[in-house]
Amino acid sequence: MQILGIDIGGSGIKGRLVDVESGELIGERHRIETPKPSTPAAVAEVVVKIVRHFNYRGPVGVTFPAIVQHGVTLSAANVDPGWIGAPAQQIFTEATGLPVYVLNDADAAGVAEMTFGAGREFQQGIVILLTFGTGIGGAIFHDGKLLPNTEFGHVPMPLKGMDAEHYCSDKVRKELDLKWPAWAKRVDAYLKLMELLFSPDVFIIGGGVSKKFDKFAPYLQRRARIVPAQLLNDAGIVGAAMMARQQLVLH
Repeated sequence: MQILGIDIGGSGIKGRLVDVESGELIGERHRIETPKPSTPAAVAEVVVKIVRHFNYRGPVGVTFPAIVQHGVTLSAANVDPGWIGAPAQQIFTEATGLPVYVLNDADAAGVAEMTFGAGREFQQGIVILLTFGTGIGGAIFHDGKLLPNTEFGHVPMPLKGMDAEHYCSDKVRKELDLKWPAWAKRVDAYLKLMELLFSPDVFIIGGGVSKKFDKFAPYLQRRARIVPAQLLNDAGIVGAAMMARQQLVLH
């Protein structure tokens, strides 16, 4: 069964068809820059464009960089503040005329990685997925089950006076022109905090930097095992499609 997954980020909105039985991506990915300002109406317009690009009629899974409870976005770290308290699921459903399921972007990536990617062999114990991009997304799994909306990127860094994503996101690496060892030192401090709080067995590192894993992984000195995401930057799309099937088709 093919379902359209759409991943909304701070810099781009991308969609692709997914075979939800195998996790296989179908055809080419279609990406449109996130509008500025990224108001609900502007983002909904882009979502409609992506649906039309695929000439698609069916359930749609959409990720969003925010806490999402019962289809409502409760935060807005890297998008317009107009999303705080917005009925996102209803907005996208009405705009597209299709059934839409909305969930946190890192949760979607985590579900995909745990089913089809790096997490397949780690179904026991605690697994934390962290996606490094414009911000930092996080998802935690206990014995393969997701605890949603953890938003680990907003954990305060001790003695740094800032949230983790303002200290060691990929955006920060680029803005400060940090070399991989210098950036990895920041990431390691963040992972040390995560270990203190949750004692994970495994960290899965996702987002765009997962393609460069070998450049920074040797500098990470944690007790937990650290592995790169296998679905790379498409994990959110795959997870969105999977959750749309689970919530809209199987129910």
